[in-house]
Amino acid sequence: MNGILCVNKPQDFTSFDVVAKLRGILQMKRLGHGGTLDPMATGVLPVFVGNATKACDIMPDDTKSYRAGFRLGAVSDTQDVWGEVSEKSDMAVSGEELSDVLPLFTGKIMQLPPMYSAVQVNGQRLYDLARKGIEVERQPREIEVSSISLVEYDTASRCGILDIACGKGTYIRTVINDIGEKLGCGGIMTSLVRTSSCGFTLDECHTLEEIQLAKDEGRLEELILPIERVFASMNRLRLNEAQTRMYRNGVKLDLSRIHDVKPDTDEYAVYGWDRQFIGTASADRENGVLRVGKNMG
Repeated sequence: MNGILCVNKPQDFTSFDVVAKLRGILQMKRLGHGGTLDPMATGVLPVFVGNATKACDIMPDDTKSYRAGFRLGAVSDTQDVWGEVSEKSDMAVSGEELSDVLPLFTGKIMQLPPMYSAVQVNGQRLYDLARKGIEVERQPREIEVSSISLVEYDTASRCGILDIACGKGTYIRTVINDIGEKLGCGGIMTSLVRTSSCGFTLDECHTLEEIQLAKDEGRLEELILPIERVFASMNRLRLNEAQTRMYRNGVKLDLSRIHDVKPDTDEYAVYGWDRQFIGTASADRENGVLRVGKNMG
């Protein structure tokens, strides 16, 4: 069994918990996931099954989108409602004031990783240090937020919902914390649902219960998406039978002998002579060869 199994991660499960649970359901050890979700978050968690695990670290589309609940007027050590609140503010904030600051948090911006995160400093996870009451100096990292939109906001409770589209490594609770800081009142995340990840959407996801039922009924294969879905955004390259054989053996191919190579494209999703997806490759124009990227065979 090879491909992508999209899971709607339940609350209070870590991403590792989901993989461990699936190992029991699928009776397979070779599993990996695309993008860690905090335990309190729910939503899209693509799980790579079998040979598809080779694609975990080479996904061309690492964009993600979230629907996040928030409350203004508070600051917590974890930057969300599950942490210890350290500051409170009665400051009123209108919807217009909130909307006015949102554009400041789009595009390429610098973000300071929260102490309660999996980021490593000197070989130690920040959350391990935070649980011991230790706070260490962290360096801001560049992230990219494609868009932020205010879905709803209640001025009386100062609670609302944001839709956020962003790149890899973005902490949504930190975005909310920083928005609250900019407004001068503080802000904490109250809920988080990942609505898309790596090109997969919530509509394509299944609960762990649904996956178990499919296994019991012998239709588990129906839930597995093809690995080439991950590379749908890349240009396709089809090889002939001899080239397919060479590619599978890791041999560099002569660019001039491959018909689908485009002059303005260097990265490709590669298909064999039988039209089956077999991996990725990159064009080395200086040396006139096609180099094998990740062989999925």
